[in-house]
Amino acid sequence: MVYRPERMKFGIFIAPFHRIGENPTLALKRDLGLVEYLDELDYDEAWWGEHHSYGRELIGDPVLMMAAASRTTRRIKLGTGVLSLAYHHPLMVADRMVQIDHMTQGRAMFGCGPGALSSDAYMMGIPAEDLRRRMGQALDAIMPLLRGETVTMKTDWFELRDARLQLASYSRPHLPVSVAATYTPSGPVMAGKYGVGLMSIAGIDNAQFDQTWGWAEESAAKHDKTIHRADWKVAMTMHVAQSRKEALAEIQQGYDDRAYSGDAKDPRAAKGALFSNAGTLAEQAERGAALIGSPDDVAAAIERILERTGGFGTLLSLAHEWASTEATRRSYELFARYVMPRFQGQLGPIESNRDWIEGSLREVFSNTPAAMERAYADAGKPLPAAMEEAKRRREDRSASNAGKAS
Repeated sequence: MVYRPERMKFGIFIAPFHRIGENPTLALKRDLGLVEYLDELDYDEAWWGEHHSYGRELIGDPVLMMAAASRTTRRIKLGTGVLSLAYHHPLMVADRMVQIDHMTQGRAMFGCGPGALSSDAYMMGIPAEDLRRRMGQALDAIMPLLRGETVTMKTDWFELRDARLQLASYSRPHLPVSVAATYTPSGPVMAGKYGVGLMSIAGIDNAQFDQTWGWAEESAAKHDKTIHRADWKVAMTMHVAQSRKEALAEIQQGYDDRAYSGDAKDPRAAKGALFSNAGTLAEQAERGAALIGSPDDVAAAIERILERTGGFGTLLSLAHEWASTEATRRSYELFARYVMPRFQGQLGPIESNRDWIEGSLREVFSNTPAAMERAYADAGKPLPAAMEEAKRRREDRSASNAGKAS
Protein backbone atom coordinates (compact mmCIF):
# COMPACT_ATOMS: atom_id res chain seq x y z
CA MET A 1 0.00 0.00 0.00
CA VAL A 2 1.33 3.42 -0.93
CA TYR A 3 1.54 5.98 1.87
CA ARG A 4 -0.16 9.21 0.83
CA PRO A 5 -0.19 12.04 3.37
CA GLU A 6 -3.43 13.98 3.63
CA ARG A 7 -1.38 17.10 3.06
CA MET A 8 1.94 16.43 1.38
CA LYS A 9 4.65 18.98 2.19
CA PHE A 10 6.77 20.82 -0.35
CA GLY A 11 9.92 22.87 -0.01
CA ILE A 12 13.33 23.78 -1.34
CA PHE A 13 16.84 22.46 -0.72
CA ILE A 14 19.38 25.24 -1.28
CA ALA A 15 22.91 23.86 -1.41
CA PRO A 16 23.26 26.51 -3.01
CA PHE A 17 24.65 26.27 -6.56
CA HIS A 18 25.95 29.63 -7.77
CA ARG A 19 28.00 30.52 -10.80
CA ILE A 20 31.54 31.70 -10.26
CA GLY A 21 32.06 35.22 -11.55
CA GLU A 22 29.10 36.99 -9.98
CA ASN A 23 28.78 39.10 -6.85
CA PRO A 24 28.52 36.66 -3.90
CA THR A 25 26.75 39.24 -1.73
CA LEU A 26 23.94 39.45 -4.26
CA ALA A 27 23.84 35.66 -4.61
CA LEU A 28 23.25 35.24 -0.87
CA LYS A 29 20.60 37.98 -0.91
CA ARG A 30 18.91 36.19 -3.82
CA ASP A 31 18.81 32.95 -1.80
CA LEU A 32 17.07 34.75 1.05
CA GLY A 33 14.71 36.53 -1.34
CA LEU A 34 13.70 33.25 -2.94
CA VAL A 35 12.72 31.79 0.42
CA GLU A 36 10.69 34.90 1.20
CA TYR A 37 8.86 34.37 -2.10
CA LEU A 38 8.24 30.69 -1.34
CA ASP A 39 6.80 31.67 2.03
CA GLU A 40 4.27 33.85 0.18
CA LEU A 41 3.46 30.89 -2.09
CA ASP A 42 2.70 28.64 0.92
CA TYR A 43 5.67 26.28 0.60
CA ASP A 44 6.36 24.38 3.81
CA GLU A 45 10.14 24.13 4.18
CA ALA A 46 13.48 25.68 3.19
CA TRP A 47 16.85 24.03 3.85
CA TRP A 48 20.35 25.53 3.53
CA GLY A 49 23.59 23.63 3.14
CA GLU A 50 26.99 23.98 4.80
CA HIS A 51 30.11 24.08 2.62
CA HIS A 52 33.53 25.60 3.03
CA SER A 53 35.28 25.02 -0.29
CA TYR A 54 34.90 24.80 -4.08
CA GLY A 55 33.53 28.33 -4.48
CA ARG A 56 30.08 27.36 -5.75
CA GLU A 57 28.11 26.57 -2.59
CA LEU A 58 28.74 29.74 -0.65
CA ILE A 59 26.94 29.20 2.65
CA GLY A 60 29.36 28.37 5.46
CA ASP A 61 26.76 28.57 8.23
CA PRO A 62 23.16 27.63 7.41
CA VAL A 63 22.03 28.78 10.86
CA LEU A 64 22.88 32.37 9.88
CA MET A 65 20.60 32.01 6.85
CA MET A 66 17.83 30.60 9.04
CA ALA A 67 18.12 33.48 11.48
CA ALA A 68 18.00 36.06 8.69
CA ALA A 69 15.06 34.38 6.94
CA SER A 70 13.09 34.06 10.17
CA ARG A 71 12.81 37.87 10.31
CA THR A 72 11.31 38.24 6.84
CA THR A 73 9.10 35.14 6.55
CA ARG A 74 5.87 34.21 8.26
CA ARG A 75 5.27 30.47 8.35
CA ILE A 76 7.78 28.52 6.25
CA LYS A 77 9.98 26.22 8.34
CA LEU A 78 13.75 26.70 8.12
CA GLY A 79 16.41 24.00 8.34
CA THR A 80 20.08 23.12 8.14
CA GLY A 81 20.40 21.10 4.97
CA VAL A 82 22.72 19.86 6.22
CA LEU A 83 25.00 20.70 9.12
CA SER A 84 28.21 18.65 8.81
CA LEU A 85 28.55 17.10 12.27
CA ALA A 86 32.10 15.86 11.77
CA TYR A 87 33.32 19.46 11.75
CA HIS A 88 31.72 20.68 14.99
CA HIS A 89 31.81 19.95 18.70
CA PRO A 90 28.39 18.39 19.48
CA LEU A 91 27.70 20.67 22.44
CA MET A 92 28.06 23.69 20.16
CA VAL A 93 25.73 22.13 17.59
CA ALA A 94 23.01 21.31 20.12
CA ASP A 95 23.32 24.73 21.74
CA ARG A 96 22.97 26.58 18.41
CA MET A 97 20.03 24.48 17.28
CA VAL A 98 18.09 25.01 20.51
CA GLN A 99 18.76 28.75 20.32
CA ILE A 100 17.50 28.98 16.73
CA ASP A 101 14.49 26.90 17.78
CA HIS A 102 13.66 29.68 20.23
CA MET A 103 14.49 32.51 17.83
CA THR A 104 12.18 31.08 15.16
CA GLN A 105 9.54 30.10 17.75
CA GLY A 106 9.42 26.51 16.60
CA ARG A 107 10.09 26.91 12.89
CA ALA A 108 13.64 25.49 12.97
CA MET A 109 14.61 22.04 11.69
CA PHE A 110 17.91 20.22 12.21
CA GLY A 111 19.25 18.34 9.21
CA CYS A 112 22.62 16.67 9.65
CA GLY A 113 25.17 14.70 7.66
CA PRO A 114 28.84 13.75 7.68
CA GLY A 115 29.94 16.43 5.18
CA ALA A 116 29.27 16.38 1.45
CA LEU A 117 32.57 17.81 0.18
CA SER A 118 35.71 15.89 1.09
CA SER A 119 37.61 19.06 0.25
CA ASP A 120 36.19 20.64 3.42
CA ALA A 121 37.51 17.77 5.52
CA TYR A 122 40.83 17.88 3.67
CA MET A 123 41.40 21.49 4.75
CA MET A 124 40.68 20.58 8.37
CA GLY A 125 42.92 17.52 8.29
CA ILE A 126 40.03 15.10 8.82
CA PRO A 127 40.37 11.82 6.89
CA ALA A 128 37.32 11.31 4.67
CA GLU A 129 36.87 7.79 6.00
CA ASP A 130 36.36 9.23 9.52
CA LEU A 131 33.45 11.50 8.63
CA ARG A 132 30.61 9.02 9.11
CA ARG A 133 32.09 7.62 12.31
CA ARG A 134 32.36 11.13 13.71
CA MET A 135 28.80 11.89 12.69
CA GLY A 136 27.49 8.88 14.60
CA GLN A 137 29.47 9.81 17.68
CA ALA A 138 28.19 13.38 17.47
CA LEU A 139 24.57 12.21 17.26
CA ASP A 140 25.14 9.97 20.29
CA ALA A 141 25.78 13.18 22.20
CA ILE A 142 23.44 15.63 20.44
CA MET A 143 20.21 13.67 20.73
CA PRO A 144 20.24 13.38 24.55
CA LEU A 145 21.39 17.00 24.84
CA LEU A 146 18.36 18.10 22.80
CA ARG A 147 16.15 16.11 25.17
CA GLY A 148 17.58 18.05 28.13
CA GLU A 149 19.77 15.24 29.44
CA THR A 150 23.27 15.48 30.93
CA VAL A 151 26.00 13.83 28.85
CA THR A 152 29.47 12.64 29.76
CA MET A 153 31.49 10.96 27.01
CA LYS A 154 34.93 11.04 25.44
CA THR A 155 36.04 10.20 21.92
CA ASP A 156 39.26 10.71 19.99
CA TRP A 157 38.01 14.12 18.80
CA PHE A 158 35.71 15.60 21.47
CA GLU A 159 34.93 15.32 25.15
CA LEU A 160 31.83 16.15 27.21
CA ARG A 161 31.92 16.41 31.00
CA ASP A 162 28.55 16.75 32.73
CA ALA A 163 27.43 18.63 29.63
CA ARG A 164 23.94 20.04 29.51
CA LEU A 165 22.17 22.88 27.68
CA GLN A 166 21.15 26.11 29.37
CA LEU A 167 17.92 26.33 27.38
CA ALA A 168 15.16 23.78 27.22
CA SER A 169 13.98 23.10 23.69
CA TYR A 170 11.22 25.43 22.46
CA SER A 171 9.72 22.59 20.39
CA ARG A 172 8.69 19.46 22.26
CA PRO A 173 10.35 17.14 22.80
CA HIS A 174 12.84 18.93 20.53
CA LEU A 175 13.03 20.42 17.03
CA PRO A 176 12.63 17.98 14.10
CA VAL A 177 15.79 16.06 13.21
CA SER A 178 16.61 14.57 9.79
CA VAL A 179 19.64 12.62 8.59
CA ALA A 180 20.90 13.06 5.04
CA ALA A 181 21.04 10.08 2.68
CA THR A 182 22.92 9.89 -0.62
CA TYR A 183 24.27 6.70 -2.20
CA THR A 184 25.21 4.54 0.80
CA PRO A 185 23.27 2.86 3.64
CA SER A 186 24.88 5.04 6.35
CA GLY A 187 22.27 7.82 6.34
CA PRO A 188 19.22 5.53 6.40
CA VAL A 189 20.86 3.33 9.03
CA MET A 190 21.48 6.33 11.30
CA ALA A 191 17.95 7.64 10.78
CA GLY A 192 16.57 4.30 11.86
CA LYS A 193 18.99 3.98 14.79
CA TYR A 194 17.92 7.30 16.31
CA GLY A 195 14.28 7.18 15.17
CA VAL A 196 14.51 10.48 13.28
CA GLY A 197 13.62 11.74 9.81
CA LEU A 198 15.40 10.86 6.57
CA MET A 199 16.37 13.31 3.82
CA SER A 200 17.30 11.81 0.43
CA ILE A 201 19.30 14.58 -1.25
CA ALA A 202 20.85 12.71 -4.19
CA GLY A 203 17.67 12.43 -6.23
CA ILE A 204 16.01 9.18 -7.28
CA ASP A 205 18.07 8.30 -10.35
CA ASN A 206 20.25 5.64 -8.73
CA ALA A 207 19.78 1.99 -7.87
CA GLN A 208 20.49 2.59 -4.18
CA PHE A 209 17.51 4.91 -3.85
CA ASP A 210 15.04 2.04 -4.05
CA GLN A 211 16.65 0.47 -0.98
CA THR A 212 16.77 3.64 1.09
CA TRP A 213 13.59 3.26 3.12
CA GLY A 214 14.16 -0.45 3.61
CA TRP A 215 17.58 0.24 5.11
CA ALA A 216 16.03 2.78 7.49
CA GLU A 217 13.25 0.42 8.57
CA GLU A 218 15.69 -2.45 9.19
CA SER A 219 17.83 -0.21 11.36
CA ALA A 220 14.84 1.12 13.28
CA ALA A 221 13.65 -2.41 14.04
CA LYS A 222 17.15 -3.41 15.17
CA HIS A 223 17.33 -0.49 17.60
CA ASP A 224 13.70 -0.71 18.75
CA LYS A 225 12.78 2.64 17.21
CA THR A 226 9.78 3.76 15.18
CA ILE A 227 10.12 5.77 11.98
CA HIS A 228 7.40 7.17 9.73
CA ARG A 229 7.24 7.75 6.00
CA ALA A 230 5.76 11.15 6.80
CA ASP A 231 9.27 12.11 7.96
CA TRP A 232 10.98 11.04 4.71
CA LYS A 233 12.00 13.95 2.49
CA VAL A 234 13.08 13.51 -1.13
CA ALA A 235 14.98 16.23 -3.03
CA MET A 236 14.84 16.43 -6.84
CA THR A 237 15.70 18.82 -9.65
CA MET A 238 12.56 20.65 -10.78
CA HIS A 239 11.53 23.29 -13.30
CA VAL A 240 7.94 24.00 -14.40
CA ALA A 241 6.66 25.98 -17.38
CA GLN A 242 3.57 25.87 -19.59
CA SER A 243 5.00 22.90 -21.52
CA ARG A 244 7.97 20.55 -21.30
CA LYS A 245 9.45 22.14 -24.41
CA GLU A 246 9.31 25.57 -22.79
CA ALA A 247 10.69 24.28 -19.47
CA LEU A 248 13.64 22.62 -21.19
CA ALA A 249 14.35 25.74 -23.23
CA GLU A 250 14.44 27.89 -20.09
CA ILE A 251 17.07 25.79 -18.30
CA GLN A 252 19.05 24.12 -21.09
CA GLN A 253 21.75 26.78 -21.47
CA GLY A 254 22.27 27.12 -17.76
CA TYR A 255 22.49 23.36 -17.40
CA ASP A 256 25.04 23.14 -20.19
CA ASP A 257 27.09 25.90 -18.60
CA ARG A 258 26.93 24.59 -15.01
CA ALA A 259 30.23 25.23 -13.34
CA TYR A 260 31.21 21.73 -12.22
CA SER A 261 34.41 20.49 -13.84
CA GLY A 262 36.95 17.74 -13.64
CA ASP A 263 40.46 17.82 -12.17
CA ALA A 264 42.54 20.36 -14.09
CA LYS A 265 45.63 18.30 -13.26
CA ASP A 266 44.08 15.24 -14.89
CA PRO A 267 43.07 15.81 -18.53
CA ARG A 268 41.21 12.51 -18.55
CA ALA A 269 38.66 13.93 -16.11
CA ALA A 270 35.84 15.26 -18.29
CA LYS A 271 34.00 18.49 -17.61
CA GLY A 272 30.77 17.75 -15.82
CA ALA A 273 32.16 14.57 -14.29
CA LEU A 274 29.78 14.78 -11.32
CA PHE A 275 26.86 14.54 -13.74
CA SER A 276 28.38 12.19 -16.30
CA ASN A 277 25.70 9.52 -15.95
CA ALA A 278 22.72 11.84 -15.85
CA GLY A 279 22.09 12.03 -19.61
CA THR A 280 20.37 14.93 -21.30
CA LEU A 281 17.77 17.01 -19.52
CA ALA A 282 15.11 15.70 -21.88
CA GLU A 283 16.07 12.11 -21.01
CA GLN A 284 15.97 12.89 -17.30
CA ALA A 285 12.54 14.46 -17.64
CA GLU A 286 11.23 11.56 -19.71
CA ARG A 287 12.23 8.91 -17.18
CA GLY A 288 11.13 11.02 -14.22
CA ALA A 289 14.62 11.54 -12.79
CA ALA A 290 13.95 15.29 -12.90
CA LEU A 291 10.63 17.08 -12.59
CA ILE A 292 10.72 19.14 -15.76
CA GLY A 293 7.67 20.08 -17.79
CA SER A 294 4.14 21.39 -17.49
CA PRO A 295 2.21 21.14 -14.21
CA ASP A 296 0.47 18.03 -15.59
CA ASP A 297 3.83 16.47 -16.53
CA VAL A 298 5.27 17.12 -13.11
CA ALA A 299 2.19 15.93 -11.19
CA ALA A 300 2.17 12.68 -13.16
CA ALA A 301 5.87 12.16 -12.43
CA ILE A 302 5.29 12.68 -8.69
CA GLU A 303 2.51 10.08 -8.79
CA ARG A 304 4.93 7.58 -10.33
CA ILE A 305 7.56 8.34 -7.68
CA LEU A 306 5.04 7.78 -4.88
CA GLU A 307 4.15 4.41 -6.40
CA ARG A 308 7.82 3.49 -6.83
CA THR A 309 8.84 4.41 -3.29
CA GLY A 310 5.76 3.39 -1.36
CA GLY A 311 5.25 7.01 -0.36
CA PHE A 312 6.97 9.81 1.52
CA GLY A 313 5.98 13.00 3.31
CA THR A 314 7.90 15.87 1.71
CA LEU A 315 9.17 16.72 -1.77
CA LEU A 316 11.99 19.24 -1.96
CA SER A 317 13.09 21.11 -5.06
CA LEU A 318 16.87 20.94 -5.41
CA ALA A 319 17.60 24.60 -6.09
CA HIS A 320 19.60 25.54 -9.18
CA GLU A 321 20.10 28.72 -11.14
CA TRP A 322 20.02 27.32 -14.65
CA ALA A 323 17.12 29.60 -15.59
CA SER A 324 16.77 33.34 -15.20
CA THR A 325 15.55 34.66 -11.87
CA GLU A 326 12.20 35.50 -13.46
CA ALA A 327 11.75 32.04 -14.97
CA THR A 328 12.85 30.39 -11.73
CA ARG A 329 10.27 32.29 -9.70
CA ARG A 330 7.58 31.60 -12.30
CA SER A 331 8.41 27.88 -12.05
CA TYR A 332 7.87 27.88 -8.29
CA GLU A 333 4.62 29.82 -8.72
CA LEU A 334 3.26 27.37 -11.31
CA PHE A 335 4.17 24.47 -9.06
CA ALA A 336 2.43 26.08 -6.07
CA ARG A 337 -0.69 26.97 -8.03
CA TYR A 338 -1.24 23.83 -10.07
CA VAL A 339 0.79 20.93 -8.61
CA MET A 340 0.86 21.26 -4.83
CA PRO A 341 -2.96 21.36 -4.40
CA ARG A 342 -3.30 17.98 -6.12
CA PHE A 343 -1.34 16.34 -3.28
CA GLN A 344 -2.80 18.35 -0.42
CA GLY A 345 -6.49 17.46 -0.65
CA GLN A 346 -7.46 20.90 -1.93
CA LEU A 347 -8.97 20.24 -5.36
CA GLY A 348 -11.44 17.45 -4.66
CA PRO A 349 -14.10 19.53 -2.86
CA ILE A 350 -13.81 22.35 -5.42
CA GLU A 351 -14.19 20.01 -8.41
CA SER A 352 -17.05 18.14 -6.72
CA ASN A 353 -18.88 21.38 -6.03
CA ARG A 354 -18.40 22.55 -9.61
CA ASP A 355 -19.72 19.26 -10.98
CA TRP A 356 -22.75 19.39 -8.70
CA ILE A 357 -23.67 22.93 -9.75
CA GLU A 358 -23.06 22.37 -13.47
CA GLY A 359 -25.07 19.15 -13.34
CA SER A 360 -28.02 20.76 -11.58
CA LEU A 361 -28.20 24.31 -12.91
CA ARG A 362 -31.92 24.31 -13.66
CA GLU A 363 -32.86 22.79 -10.33
CA VAL A 364 -30.49 24.91 -8.21
CA PHE A 365 -31.27 28.24 -9.86
CA SER A 366 -34.94 27.66 -10.83
CA ASN A 367 -36.29 30.10 -8.23
CA THR A 368 -33.84 32.90 -9.02
CA PRO A 369 -36.10 34.76 -11.58
CA ALA A 370 -39.08 34.73 -9.23
CA ALA A 371 -36.89 36.04 -6.38
CA MET A 372 -35.64 38.92 -8.54
CA GLU A 373 -39.19 39.79 -9.66
CA ARG A 374 -40.32 39.77 -6.02
CA ALA A 375 -37.52 42.21 -5.15
CA TYR A 376 -38.83 44.66 -7.78
CA ALA A 377 -42.42 44.20 -6.59
CA ASP A 378 -41.48 44.77 -2.94
CA ALA A 379 -39.71 47.97 -3.96
CA GLY A 380 -42.75 49.12 -5.97
CA LYS A 381 -40.69 49.32 -9.16
CA PRO A 382 -41.59 48.07 -12.64
CA LEU A 383 -39.63 45.19 -14.08
CA PRO A 384 -37.05 46.03 -16.74
CA ALA A 385 -38.22 45.15 -20.25
CA ALA A 386 -35.91 42.16 -20.55
CA MET A 387 -37.11 40.70 -17.26
CA GLU A 388 -40.73 41.38 -18.23
CA GLU A 389 -40.23 39.50 -21.51
CA ALA A 390 -38.53 36.61 -19.72
CA LYS A 391 -41.42 36.43 -17.25
CA ARG A 392 -43.95 36.36 -20.11
CA ARG A 393 -42.10 33.52 -21.88
CA ARG A 394 -41.87 31.57 -18.65
CA GLU A 395 -45.60 31.93 -18.03
CA ASP A 396 -46.36 30.89 -21.63
CA ARG A 397 -44.23 27.75 -21.18
CA SER A 398 -45.99 26.92 -17.94
CA ALA A 399 -49.43 27.35 -19.57
CA SER A 400 -48.38 25.21 -22.53
CA ASN A 401 -47.06 22.45 -20.29
CA ALA A 402 -50.25 22.53 -18.23
CA GLY A 403 -52.31 22.19 -21.38
CA LYS A 404 -50.34 19.21 -22.56
CA ALA A 405 -50.71 17.57 -19.19
CA SER A 406 -54.49 17.91 -19.24
